[in-house]
Order: sequence, then C-alpha cells, then structure tokens
Amino acid sequence: MRHQLPPARSTRLLAAGLAAGLLLAGCSAATSSGGSGGSGGSGGSKGGGSTTLSYLTFETPSLTTSFWNTSIADGEKAVPGLTIKKLVAPSTDRDAYAKQLQASGQFPDLLQSITPSTFVQAGLLKPYDQSWVDANFLLPMGNAYKGKVYIPPTNSQIIPMVFYNKTLFAKAGLSQPPKTWADFMADCAALKKAGITPIELGGGDPFSASMPLTGILSADVLGKDPNWLQERYAGKVKFTDANVETAVAKYRTMAKNGYFEDGALGVKYADSITNFTSGKAAMYMMGSWFLGSVPKDHADDFGAFMTPTDDGSLVVPFAVGGSMAISAKTPAPDKATAFAEAWSLDPANYKALIEGDGAFPMLKGKTLADYNVNVSQVFKDSYAYVTNQNTKVSSIGWASNDDAMPSGLNDAYYAASQALFASDDVAGQMAKLDSAWNTATK
Repeated sequence: MRHQLPPARSTRLLAAGLAAGLLLAGCSAATSSGGSGGSGGSGGSKGGGSTTLSYLTFETPSLTTSFWNTSIADGEKAVPGLTIKKLVAPSTDRDAYAKQLQASGQFPDLLQSITPSTFVQAGLLKPYDQSWVDANFLLPMGNAYKGKVYIPPTNSQIIPMVFYNKTLFAKAGLSQPPKTWADFMADCAALKKAGITPIELGGGDPFSASMPLTGILSADVLGKDPNWLQERYAGKVKFTDANVETAVAKYRTMAKNGYFEDGALGVKYADSITNFTSGKAAMYMMGSWFLGSVPKDHADDFGAFMTPTDDGSLVVPFAVGGSMAISAKTPAPDKATAFAEAWSLDPANYKALIEGDGAFPMLKGKTLADYNVNVSQVFKDSYAYVTNQNTKVSSIGWASNDDAMPSGLNDAYYAASQALFASDDVAGQMAKLDSAWNTATK
C-alpha cells in the first residue's frame, strides 16, 4: 500500500490523494489501567492483562475511516488483550509526521506505509522474522533494506503506468498504444493536431508533477543500469551525467511541445484524475493506484502501457509496497508483531486495497479470484506486468528498499520536475539534485 509513500505505497505509496488536515487528536500518550509507556510514550500501555498500542495510519478517498476502523477491529480479534489506538497522519508526508511524533516522545508502536530506511538508520524499527516473510509473500526481499524486511511486501505498484483513453486515440486515428519513444511522440503530435490534449498532468501537487520524469528516468536510466541508485550512493554516477540529462530532456521536450494541458502546473492531483476520467486528455502518467479510480461504467474505454523506450524494450518501474512497520521501542513486541502479521494477511484488507487503491497483491498461492474482487480488464492487464517475466527496475523516488533515495531528496526531485516544466535548464536542475544528494548523504 504505497501511496508511498509512499502506501511506502503508499508510502509517499499512496501519498496520492491523502486528505490534508486530518484529525490529530489522540497523538498524546494513550493510557489504560496500570500505567503508560510505549515507544517513547507513544501510547503502549499494559495493565490488568491488557495492552494498548498506537498505530499510525492515513486516509484517502478509498482507504477511509471506516476501512481503518474495521481492519483494526479484525486485527484486534486475532490478538487477545490488545487495544489499538489509531493515529491519523495529517498530510501526505507520513515520514515527516512520524519524525514529529518521535521528536515529541510519541513514536507509534505500529506505522503504516512509511519509508523503512528513514527510521531503520535511527534504530527505530524491528524487522520481521524472515521465515514468516518467505512463507507468505511472492517477493520476500522485494522491499528489504540492508538484508532485512521491516514492512511485509504485501502489495506492489507500477509507478508510473501510461493510462490511455481508447476512444480519444481512435478519434486521432490511433489504433494501438505506442511501442517506442518515437511512436509516443508521434502519437502526442497526432492527438494535439486532432484538438485533443495528449497528456493530463496534475502539476499542482509536486509528487504528481514528477510522474512523467519518473517514468522516463526509470525506463531510460535504470532500465539500462538497474544498479544506478546504488552507484549514486557510491559516487560512481551523477544526475549531471550525459545519459541522465538526455533522458530528462525528453520530459522538457514534452512540456515545450505543449503535450500537457494548459496551466498544468496549477492542476491539483485530485482534479487531474477527474480531468482524465471525464475525457479531457488522452493519456495520464500515474502510479497504478489510479486503477482504483477507473470509472466502472466505462472501464473498457481505458488501457495502459509502460513508458516507451527508444528501442521499444519493455521496462517496468516497480515498487514493492508493504503494510505495517513495528517500532523497535514498543513495550509489547510480541503483540505488536502478532497484530501486524494478522493485518498483513487479512483477505478483507486486500479486497479493499485491490478494488479501491489499485494494489497488486503479493501473497503466495493466490489468484485475483481468491480475493473475491471485482476489477476491470485494464486492472487484469496491468497486473500481468507484475506476474509476467519482464525487466523490472525500481521506480526512482518510490523504492522502499536499498534503492530508496536519501531522506529529503524526493522534495528536491519534485521541485526539479516542476521547474523543468517551464525551464530549459536541464543541466542546472540536475546539478541541484546532485548537490541535494551530497548534502543528504553526508
């Protein structure tokens, strides 16, 4: 669930669409008979045979208050004597809010869809037992950090996919999605000539503005060198390298050629979804969580493909998301782990995530039918990119494993994406990213 987060899919995984200004009440230490405590006073308490643990969640139009309350109640049933105190992140940046709670001595016992590396480095997270992870998940090490799993790899996202409106393609005389970058540019030109906005861009929200650049860099740079991010940590490559700047220039060309809608930098993410689903643009580069927003009454109008490469090779920018991280400071690690494991294997949670959030489930030995879900054909076609053999690379800026960018780098990356919409200074923006990276990793 990485609107990654972020949902870490969230994380930043599901960063998409999070409601701002959500309830902050309940952030103070929870209490129960017999005392208080928890992760630095975050809400863990024991007394009279009962345990109360705090759990940081988030809300979206799909993952509502009702979803969290129900899923928490079901998880509590699996762990006798446990009560969960729910906290709700107030913004899209769950990592920042968790840091805020930690600084005030209220670090939660359990945290949903955060970026593990940010907190493991501070000794704040407890890893899962690897045998449990191996037994239950398709890619058990898909979101591992330094060889250990801190959030179960419950689901995955492709970030981004290129969704397209088949009816608008047909109006422009296009019968199939493009295979190469040259085809993609030709299709954009044909759509524009036909009076159709080629690509929707919710440029008013920084993460959303970065989606085209994420697709291009993941395909062109990581597609040729899957270890590029690790090499950047080692100082062997830079954003100012010629191959990176060449890839970034593609995004600048898209903007210069007018392939996004007028005023794209002022379009909010939520409005970009509405614009695309209502037929105001032919394509939309967005994380696969968009599949949860495909209109059910005309779902067959939509298809999806990967960001095209120069030679037509298929590269899938992939992010293995996960559910719950466990605080290393929780006063009740056994009960915290039992709740997290039960939540992460509950089929009812997967049904909500698949149908509402477009999550691709990663449990072993199950098909979509096993989750009793009603999904569109474009979801099924998109899920095939996960299950089929193809070149999968980390989605730059969205990884929750060793390829996660250093803390704070995503903001610089988003800022570069917005700046390049109106500026030809590719080299200057990449130099800023290199500088930000160097500062973040000192």
